[in-house]
Amino acid sequence: MVFEDIYKAYWQKIFRLCMGYINDYDLAQDIAQETFIIVWQQLPKFRNEANISTWIFRIASNNCLRQIEKQNRFLKAELPINLKQEKEENIEPQIQFLYKCISELPETDRIIISLELENIKQSEIASIVGLSEVNIRVKIHRIKEKLTQKFKENEQ
Repeated sequence: MVFEDIYKAYWQKIFRLCMGYINDYDLAQDIAQETFIIVWQQLPKFRNEANISTWIFRIASNNCLRQIEKQNRFLKAELPINLKQEKEENIEPQIQFLYKCISELPETDRIIISLELENIKQSEIASIVGLSEVNIRVKIHRIKEKLTQKFKENEQ
């Protein structure tokens, strides 16, 4: 598979996955770019032992987890409120709220629901996360219930 085709096919999905993890537009773009740099560098070594999508999502997940670890080690200075709002104005309020809710979930739940929202097969999600398919189905159901509850609370 040619890198340009991979990039076109997966850029939006990887970016949305990163947004689900990080909930920061610019940082999500940076992590998505880092993911594709790794894909570019490692593509010749890819042996087709897994789906290429599983491989790419795994790289993105690992990049997101590393970023979360960095943020936990170093306290990040808050941006001025108006600067944050300018960047987030391009995103619809409901989508913005969804990303906020997802970012508040535990790490494993974040990756699972982000991949589910990308319509990745549950068997592939299980492979990426390292859980059984049955466990993934249960987790997805519970995560959706949590998110639905947060949306209902937000409407009041």
